Amino acid sequence: MMRQAVLLGLAIVVLALSTAGAGATGTTYVPKTGDSFRYSENVELTNGTGNYTGYSESTFYNGTIAVHSVLPNGTDNATYSTNFSYRNSGDMSTSGSAGAGWFWFSPTTYDYVYGTDNQTGLNGSGVWFLENTALPRGSTFSSEDNALSVVSTNTSYPLWTQGGKWVKTILAEGNGSFQRNDDYGVFTATYTWKEYYDPTTGFIVGYLYTESDSDGSGDGFTFTDALGVTSTSYALTAGVAPPPSTGSSSNGTSAAIVAVVVIVVVLILVVGIYLLVRSRRSPALQTHSRPGAVGYAPPPPLPPGMAPPPLNMNTGGQPAVQQIVVRETVKVPCRYCGTLIDSTATVCPKCGAPRT
Repeated sequence: MMRQAVLLGLAIVVLALSTAGAGATGTTYVPKTGDSFRYSENVELTNGTGNYTGYSESTFYNGTIAVHSVLPNGTDNATYSTNFSYRNSGDMSTSGSAGAGWFWFSPTTYDYVYGTDNQTGLNGSGVWFLENTALPRGSTFSSEDNALSVVSTNTSYPLWTQGGKWVKTILAEGNGSFQRNDDYGVFTATYTWKEYYDPTTGFIVGYLYTESDSDGSGDGFTFTDALGVTSTSYALTAGVAPPPSTGSSSNGTSAAIVAVVVIVVVLILVVGIYLLVRSRRSPALQTHSRPGAVGYAPPPPLPPGMAPPPLNMNTGGQPAVQQIVVRETVKVPCRYCGTLIDSTATVCPKCGAPRT
């Protein structure tokens, strides 16, 4: 009897540990009026190859999302606002407001209910900024029509605006591939998306989206989208900074670092020289909306005056040459006054005598 009691106790302990390991909190936070966060976002196009060699572009966003009210049906009414600045390697730049307005989302299904925070074609899709804190490790949910899986419920994440400060987060990750067909061209794209959520409220703390695009002609680029909160109306949970990495061969590590720095400097010089003689412009990348998502719309074109003039390319890859036909007219002397006149004229324009 005592042995059975001990075994039962061990089973209970094992079950408790396995449940804790699964990471389920057992509770789900319901967003309330006044919940809000501000964020910064950096979208980069780099590592161009082929036609994109030497080309890059950067877009910086500052945005806000705030819960304005909770309706009787449980739907949350929220506001959003976003400002941006854009620059590419051709020294083209622009800035302004990327959008502001209202939208409604469900704190139970975590979907957009009506409207979005300026996310084209994603009405009814999963929101990107909120996750169910009760989901255990291994669970899958939708963020902007992309499937993400909870891989950790206790991952430390560094705050962008407070150097050296780390917070505890839930880490969800997704990856996949799709065919890009927009203003950038037709490419095969593979991506990885990591999102970090606050384990208490479920609101976003930061994310990193990385995409690699290539085609059969050697053209391609890398697209990254990094976001981090800069302030929140709620307290985040303090996390532990990861221990510094150590190695036995510090001299070898230092030499490797020096070699990498030298290579980076050389690459920067090469790219800088290249950009002096060539630049290429493309429309700015869109914020948040993943190109792999259902209903994805291509980024809007740049304002008038910023888009490059179209080139009429022939099969040889060079601009087509405009052909101009010049009609040659034969001139003959007037038999009376000697003035050169067109062979098609009937009278001399000077003396009025008939040509024949």
